[in-house]
Amino acid sequence: MDHKNLALDAIRKKLVGKKLNYEELYAIMDQISSRRLSDVLTTYFAASGYSKGFSNQELFYLTKAMVETGEKLKFKGIVADKHSIGGVPGTRTTLIVVPIVASAGFLIPKSSSRAITTPGGTADDMEVLAPVSFSREQIYKIVEKTNACIVWGGSFNIAPADDIIIHIEEPLLFESFDKILVSIMAKKVAFGSNHVVIDLPYGDMVKVHTLKDANVLKEKFEYLAKKFDIKIIVLVHRTDEPAGRGIGPILETREAIRVLQQKENRPIDLEVRALNLAGNLLELCLKDSPQKLKDDVKKNFGNSIGWATNILQSGVAFKKMQDIIQAQGGNPKVDSEDLQPGKHVYEVKAKKNGTVKQIHSKNATIVTKVLGAPKQKGAGIFLNKKIDEKIVKGETIYTLFSENVYNLKEGKDSIINFPILEY
Repeated sequence: MDHKNLALDAIRKKLVGKKLNYEELYAIMDQISSRRLSDVLTTYFAASGYSKGFSNQELFYLTKAMVETGEKLKFKGIVADKHSIGGVPGTRTTLIVVPIVASAGFLIPKSSSRAITTPGGTADDMEVLAPVSFSREQIYKIVEKTNACIVWGGSFNIAPADDIIIHIEEPLLFESFDKILVSIMAKKVAFGSNHVVIDLPYGDMVKVHTLKDANVLKEKFEYLAKKFDIKIIVLVHRTDEPAGRGIGPILETREAIRVLQQKENRPIDLEVRALNLAGNLLELCLKDSPQKLKDDVKKNFGNSIGWATNILQSGVAFKKMQDIIQAQGGNPKVDSEDLQPGKHVYEVKAKKNGTVKQIHSKNATIVTKVLGAPKQKGAGIFLNKKIDEKIVKGETIYTLFSENVYNLKEGKDSIINFPILEY
């Protein structure tokens, strides 16, 4: 049977809840990646996984098939990576973690996604600073120069089926947990990563709602990592609001650069989250490093988080970020305050005194997209107030930004139906 008919049979099987073997899943990935499967059939496949889920064995086959139907990168030695499950707008740790880990001497070629369920993926944000679309050969050159890159995974043929499925899912704003898992692990395997930290937030306002679901996902990550011989740490933590105050590409990027530059006005919660991730990733890499490096870190910094903190506070991480921006064709002389959001602004004022009880991340995402993100890099929301902060009547509680009047008006109208803060 040819791949087309095998793929069609397999999608039928999955829709009625049957399990698929490697050959069947490979046929589906092959048809999707070579664009021989229509959007409608691809949607049926995405939906079948959403409703029925996949067994662990199927997840392994699906990840392997996704990798095998695209290009792969190969690097020598320890190859670090981190990934956040996402769903929390305005939490842009990658732009801080990558330069810290690269400064420590480890390779960290980062393949990032564009927005799926948030108003900007890491690739959308990095694009504020430098191009993110490169060929395989160009990526090798960038990594050779700087130990790192922050690129869009879909810019060349890496796990190509994944980006097509993401594009199909985007209008619905949903992803199944299995799909998130496969998408992340396929990119890690294809990029040659072998030491990975996964940031897995859960809470009412993010993709994973309960600790139970988070732990199930954690076990699946660990299962797949073992299958592909990847060392992994999955950090599960409750999240009720963005780390940082900016939501939207320029606002998020500005905050990450403020942390790297150690500016007075940097968001400390974003810095703490990034240092925790960087410290855990360095710890994982250190386990497979020469004894001398382990001894030096212990003697000079106490532990890996101490090491990460020193790299950040000494300005070494920002210098590394400038090198990465330059290698990717951006302007290395960037200053956080040069990054200005859209010129059309609307301040939302408090109608009464109170304290912020909740931030509706999903609503913030919807409104930021209405304002024009991620295509309009300057569109977004700045949270002047966050959870547990006091509010006085008449104070600005959050600010809307857009690059054009029309989007700003739509944004103002949409906050009536999609409230962002509760106080």
